[in-house]
Amino acid sequence: MKKLAGIFLGAMLTLSLALTGCSSDKTDSNSNSNEDVKKDGKPYVAIVSKGFQHQFWQAVKQGAEQAAEEFDVTITFEGPESESQVDKQIEMLRAALDKKPDAIGFAALDSQVALPLLDEAKGNDIPVIAFDSGVEGDVPLATAATDSIAAAALAADKMAELIGGKGEIAIVAHDQVSKTGIERRDGFKNQIEEKYPDIKIVDIQYGGGDHLKSTDAAKAIMQAHPNLKGIFGTNEGSAIGVVNAVSEMNKKDVVIIGFDSGKQQIDAIKSGLMAGAITQNPIGIGYETVKAAVDALNGKEVEKNIDTGFFYYDKSNIDDEEIQAVIYE
Repeated sequence: MKKLAGIFLGAMLTLSLALTGCSSDKTDSNSNSNEDVKKDGKPYVAIVSKGFQHQFWQAVKQGAEQAAEEFDVTITFEGPESESQVDKQIEMLRAALDKKPDAIGFAALDSQVALPLLDEAKGNDIPVIAFDSGVEGDVPLATAATDSIAAAALAADKMAELIGGKGEIAIVAHDQVSKTGIERRDGFKNQIEEKYPDIKIVDIQYGGGDHLKSTDAAKAIMQAHPNLKGIFGTNEGSAIGVVNAVSEMNKKDVVIIGFDSGKQQIDAIKSGLMAGAITQNPIGIGYETVKAAVDALNGKEVEKNIDTGFFYYDKSNIDDEEIQAVIYE
């Protein structure tokens, strides 16, 4: 019996070690070690995004991967689950720097908080390419982004047109610390205040780019302002939150202008629930970020501001080839 027990325990130990070995082989593609990403001898560009789950960021990732293949470089692409997780993003930037990349692509959730680490990158001669959200200071060699002020101003013009140039409107913004959050809010607000004296922005709320928080924010606005004519949502999560709030409160006469794309916004526009939205060129943003990093590594001059463009789309043009090329599901 003792001999059988020993054999049994030995077999269990062997099985346990085998299972441990199997589980250790399962690694997240975004958490490669320095050896993993550099063993092929290719230049390594670490990309830290503002998020990862939204379809917008997946489209940015797709563009970055296209450029990585074209220019024969290795990339990693990661971002926090929520665009309110500034601390998580800083941890990711720290981890990226520890891998000693050849270049970094970075979309700041909070420019000020990230500056010390970006200064460290500059001190180590690691080129930094900002994307989507610009970074304050002179660290980034280039910024690949949409002109958010001009894009939001176009959204304001469309809102004014759709509500007849007068009435109460509101904004549900994704944040008030990132450059895109500030510029989209202010681009919309300033355009309304400067061009449309009979339109009043009665409230600005922040939902952190989270559709559930944005839903609550939009509901609170509509409850406080029963005569509200329209709401502008400044990113994918914000806009979907507004759509959900309008649906749940049966306020379908409220005009919704969104920003970005994604299946839910596309469906809402096709159904008429959302009037229209501004789309960026997320694949182009990812592509230009990696391209700029490669150019910097090769000693080429890099354009300081790389404008990746934007379009307004609604039910009338959503199927046009030009729009289909820049929206994403």
